[in-house]
Amino acid sequence: MSGTSPHPAVARVVEAAARKGVTLDIHYFEVPTHTAAEAAAAVGADLGQIVKSLVFVVDSGDSAPRTYVCLVSGPDRVDLARLAAVVGEPGIRRASAREARDLTGFVIGGIPPLGHAHPVKVVMDPALGLYQVVWAAAGLPFAVFPVPPATLRALANAVVAPIAEDRALGSDTVVG
Repeated sequence: MSGTSPHPAVARVVEAAARKGVTLDIHYFEVPTHTAAEAAAAVGADLGQIVKSLVFVVDSGDSAPRTYVCLVSGPDRVDLARLAAVVGEPGIRRASAREARDLTGFVIGGIPPLGHAHPVKVVMDPALGLYQVVWAAAGLPFAVFPVPPATLRALANAVVAPIAEDRALGSDTVVG
C-alpha cells in the first residue's frame, strides 16, 4: 500500500484485518474490476483464485434482515438450496444491490470478506482452499488483496461448507 491514506472503505477492511493481527497487502487498479475474469487478468491469477463475496438475506419482519456473505471461487455460483440447508434458512435470497450496500457498507464489485457495516455471517466454499493464495475485494471495485484461504477463513470468521453449484451448471461472473 502506498504512503497515502487509503479510501475509508479500504481503511475499514485493513483495520478489521489488523484487529486480528493480519496486515493486508492492498493492490489498486486504474479501473474497476467488475467481473471475476477482469480481476483475475488484473492480478495475473487463475479465475478460481478470485474470491466473490456475494450477499444473501433472510427477511425477518420488523427488524433488519439476517445477512450472509458467501465467499465462492471466481467461476462458481452459489446454489441457493445448498446455502439454505447449510445456514438453516429456507427463506434465504440474494440481496439486491441496494440491500448489499446498506447491509455491508460496500458496493457490489468491492464487497470484502470482512469489515462490514453490520453483523453478517460468512460462509466460505471449500473450493477456495484448492489454492495457496486467493484474491479478495478490499472495499472498492478497484482494490484487492491476496490471502491464503486459511487466513481468509479466520479473518472472515467463516464457516466452510459446500455452497457452490456444480460447475457444469454455469458461472456467475460478478465479483463481490
